[in-house]
Amino acid sequence: MTGFNMDSFRLDGKVALVTGAVYGIGFGIAEALAAAGAKIVFNSLTEEAVQQGTLAYQEKGIDAKGYVFDVTDEEAVKIAIQQIKEDVGSVDILVNNAGIIKRTPMTEMTVEDFRQVIDIDLNGPFIMSKAVLPDMVAKGHGKIINICSMMSELGRETVSAYAAAKGGLKMLTKNICAEFGGNNIQCNGIGPGYIATPQTAPLREDGHPFNEFIIGRTPAARWGTVEDLQGSAVFLSSPASDFVNGHILYVDGGILAYIGKQP
Repeated sequence: MTGFNMDSFRLDGKVALVTGAVYGIGFGIAEALAAAGAKIVFNSLTEEAVQQGTLAYQEKGIDAKGYVFDVTDEEAVKIAIQQIKEDVGSVDILVNNAGIIKRTPMTEMTVEDFRQVIDIDLNGPFIMSKAVLPDMVAKGHGKIINICSMMSELGRETVSAYAAAKGGLKMLTKNICAEFGGNNIQCNGIGPGYIATPQTAPLREDGHPFNEFIIGRTPAARWGTVEDLQGSAVFLSSPASDFVNGHILYVDGGILAYIGKQP
């Protein structure tokens, strides 16, 4: 019997495409995959954002290549995936990170806004996965990671579209596993808990009711960090997870295991 080899967590030579990875969670995941040896590719909607992202990666010593395309535009995605294949190589690891949230009470939310959230957060991962799967099937291996959410399992006021999309993304994850597991393709999800980012900074100020709510609802008694997500991303991208499929790994400090403090 052979012993465990830590090299099973290495990603040397693998091409990893992380959508929307200009900053925040996507950037942190891409940084971790690069540290494990992957070649990083990312996208954003504008050339300016791609340039900003490229500079941010350069500051970290990462030679990342950015492309301008919209994950909801199937034709643009097809062209971009082909260009990435020519420039860097076919995609071995896809992280569907790009997404939006609109916090609006359901009865006040327009159908157009609801559709936009579904389009980016659910249709986008479908389009991206559909675009990379043929090459993964041809190579006989591939990893797809969908960035899910607490709202893949829980509802909350004002996020009906987001919860619908992230619940759907959980099931898309399971279905890609079911359909392509026999091709040695693993599709899993990461469900971040409440993560400290610049966008959530105003909510995390001492005394803010939402800050107190999240800390009280989380057994770890703190917000998560982007770094808390990095190990999970490397694991699910690596050969170490080759028999893990259709799973959603919630990195939530225990929220889903906890009913909350008694008043």
